[in-house]
Amino acid sequence: MRDLGVGFGYVMKGQRWVGRHGRWFGFGLLPGLVTLVLYAGALAGLAYGADDLTAWATPFADDWSSPWQGVFRGFLTALLFAFGLFLAVITFTAVTLLVGQPFYESLSEQVDRTEGGEVPESGLPLWRELWISARDSLRVLARVACYGILLFALGFVPVVGQTVVPVVGFCVSGFFLAEELTAVALQRRGVELKERLAMLRGRRMLTLGFGVPLTLAFLVPFVAVFLMPGAVAGATLLVRDLEAREAGETPQGPGARRDQVPPEAGGAAGTDLAGGAAAKGRRA
Repeated sequence: MRDLGVGFGYVMKGQRWVGRHGRWFGFGLLPGLVTLVLYAGALAGLAYGADDLTAWATPFADDWSSPWQGVFRGFLTALLFAFGLFLAVITFTAVTLLVGQPFYESLSEQVDRTEGGEVPESGLPLWRELWISARDSLRVLARVACYGILLFALGFVPVVGQTVVPVVGFCVSGFFLAEELTAVALQRRGVELKERLAMLRGRRMLTLGFGVPLTLAFLVPFVAVFLMPGAVAGATLLVRDLEAREAGETPQGPGARRDQVPPEAGGAAGTDLAGGAAAKGRRA
């Protein structure tokens, strides 16, 4: 359970880092604001055209008598908008990270630079980085969708569906959110998606301690805009400390202690980070 607190500590460290570097906080806000405007426009368009879309999709109800036609199509319209809102919530972070790839990579590099030590660079052209980020985001979203369908079905199980399933759902969302955020720093270190997932599964409680609180906060996209720069900074600090732990050094994050990252995290982290560095060298 201690690992949950350690993971949450990186959430707070990231927010404090951007608080001390106000210019980078403003810089990191831009992708979230752009994405928020795009999503707001899309949802407004959906709300405006949902009635017509529902009427087009249900021609068999044209001859229904009142009030059944209105009730049926009104229910489908509300369901359609709720589904669109759900998609907006679960995809907001992934789209923001994709739109803001150059911004967040620069922010992550600045965290590495200000905290001392090596500043890894992918050495890849921007288009290649965007392609890798988009590809990995789609793979993660596919996994989230599979878990979502399973949890949705389990939600109809009495008692369990109203108690255990929501908790598991937040944990699944938190895990994959942590993966997306740490990917900014790990992709620069040459660590592939499969290795990242194995790394995070190897220290699941630490990952959940970082990802679940952010998931709860990110349920409100407007809040997510303001927390995103600190979340990327915190994820970078997390990656740095895991890397330093494996190298036998004292973690270098602000206020970090040598015992902050659990000992069992070292082996998996070292294997994956070393493997990523080797892959990076091969690509170069």
